[in-house]
Amino acid sequence: MTSAKIEFAVNMTCQNCVETVRKSLTGVNGIDNIDISLEKGNVVVETSLPYSVIQEKIEKSGKKAVLKGYGDNSSAVAMLGGNSGYSIGNKIMGVIRFAQTPDGCIIDGTIDGLAPGEHGIHVHECGDISRGCDNVGEHFNPNNAAHGGPEDNVLNRHVGDLGNIVVNDTGRATFRKVDKLIKVPDIIGRSLVVTEKADDLGKGGSPTSKIDGNSGNRLACGIIARSSGLFQNTKKICACDGLTLWDERDKALLNKQELSTKSEISNTSKL
Repeated sequence: MTSAKIEFAVNMTCQNCVETVRKSLTGVNGIDNIDISLEKGNVVVETSLPYSVIQEKIEKSGKKAVLKGYGDNSSAVAMLGGNSGYSIGNKIMGVIRFAQTPDGCIIDGTIDGLAPGEHGIHVHECGDISRGCDNVGEHFNPNNAAHGGPEDNVLNRHVGDLGNIVVNDTGRATFRKVDKLIKVPDIIGRSLVVTEKADDLGKGGSPTSKIDGNSGNRLACGIIARSSGLFQNTKKICACDGLTLWDERDKALLNKQELSTKSEISNTSKL
């Protein structure tokens, strides 16, 4: 598996905190190296695991963690739902990160609120979500190829064809892919879309199989924006509202909980 370095800000105040965080990560299969700085309040992990898995392990030690940088090269991020993206009924929320490596582009994400099973995921050509997912255009397809799957070559897939993600029984998908065609600089300003059904990877009998994998309606989308790589994010206080890094984190979690509650109330009222 392709490894990448991920930088987290962690609220450590003493050497015991450092050892507690180190213990939470030591011996975990898929973690190659751990570098912790109490002075900088940083934890850098070299890993082939999804970033959310690392964050959860750190936070199980009792310490708050915020992702600050992903990868040594160009990086990007897409937000689905909430205040930064779009989803039908505003019940689907997720964060998907892209990091360029010599072996390809890592696509690392967590999405909540989807029905269990497989769902297609694609990069679309436009980044206009002013009308939901209606204005994002077709799959990013600079080579004018037919639709395919991520394992197909450049002549037999759209560059934006990322295959499927698998959602568990609780409605969460946690995934990490390495794609050999996607280049981060080429997709910044475009959009990421998750669909209602599984993508048949161009191998189905439907007339739309070679167009979009017969993957159904677009359920959620978000603009792909440039993000920080390793040691590029020095933010400690948000310039827009004066909140600290930790206050911003708690505010985002609260907003996510409120949106989830509103969605549950709305669904209940329809019964």
